[in-house]
Amino acid sequence: MKTFRKVIFWMHLISGATAGVVIFIMCVTGALLSFERQIIEFSERDSRTVVTGSGSAAITPQAVLEKVREARPDAKPSGISKTNEPNSAWAVNLGREGQVYVDPGSGAILGEGNKSIRNVMSEFRNWHRYVALSGDNRPVGKAITGAANLLFLFLAISGIYIWFPRNFQWSAVKQVIWFRRGLQGKARNFNWHNTIGFWCSTFLIVFTLTAVVMSYQWASNLLYTITGNEVPQQQGEGRNAPAAEKPYEYPVDINTAWTAAEQTPGWQSISLRLPIEKDAAVFTIDEGIYWNIFGRSTLTSDMNGGVTKWEPYGDQNSGRQLRSWFRFTHTGESFGIIGQIIGFIACVGGAFLVWTGFSLALRRFKNWRTSKVAA
Repeated sequence: MKTFRKVIFWMHLISGATAGVVIFIMCVTGALLSFERQIIEFSERDSRTVVTGSGSAAITPQAVLEKVREARPDAKPSGISKTNEPNSAWAVNLGREGQVYVDPGSGAILGEGNKSIRNVMSEFRNWHRYVALSGDNRPVGKAITGAANLLFLFLAISGIYIWFPRNFQWSAVKQVIWFRRGLQGKARNFNWHNTIGFWCSTFLIVFTLTAVVMSYQWASNLLYTITGNEVPQQQGEGRNAPAAEKPYEYPVDINTAWTAAEQTPGWQSISLRLPIEKDAAVFTIDEGIYWNIFGRSTLTSDMNGGVTKWEPYGDQNSGRQLRSWFRFTHTGESFGIIGQIIGFIACVGGAFLVWTGFSLALRRFKNWRTSKVAA
């Protein structure tokens, strides 16, 4: 048992030394991204909402697109959405170019959101996912963060094993479950490393495990396999050659199809994917009735308002639902603001684990070199 513990310890140390810098980057950026949605919503509050009754009549979704087209002739909208609140603005997504908010009454352009905040968050996300690599180097960055995350998962699991005192008595346990005052140097770093690890490891395992599913296709496919569902075909599979890029086409009239989507009882938000292909309007609808607050149903309609397919979130296969849970559990958002706070604390804790771990490892290496020279 002593030998096994020693092997695990050295694997833990080597893994941390190998991936520590990347893990530190992911933890810091993860903490900075923890409240991204709330920060953006707050910074754009004046564009996203209007004074009730600012317009004499509700503008149609097709008219919204036309207003955006007039203001941004070269833009290629990738989606249009609206929440079921009278004072909420229409949001038209322009892909990488941002978004435009439109007054639901007058049709006036309210703004394009807070580009500065969005750019900062995008840069944090780029570091978090790709260690700031871009273009053709992004796959390399993704491979680096994916591998570092796997090692982080091992560090969290092995750390729990190493944390357990050899003599599991309260006198030993209390030394490594809370911060002790008056410690300096190695003793302080040891206490912090063990205490933070004790309180954060379980959450870090959850966050790193969900990240594995997001980083690797085999892990994502595994969710479908273990739930007994068919693995969905990836976009582009089964095609001999990529299709030629088609010129962007604005829809002629989405009003009737949108009205069909609004017939969904109790809808909270509706989003339409653009451009529309094969006269099939695909809507994503938040019904607000599922435990997963990010559970979305899908409605497909022809341009005459005839519903050709209705797929409630509750009827989706368990693999797809589980994938959705993993996606938003990784950010903590599945459990609302409490989950986001836990995610923030865990990320900050992870960064301190790297710092204290490096400090302990460097001190160990220094002592080893000193003893070797003395010998």
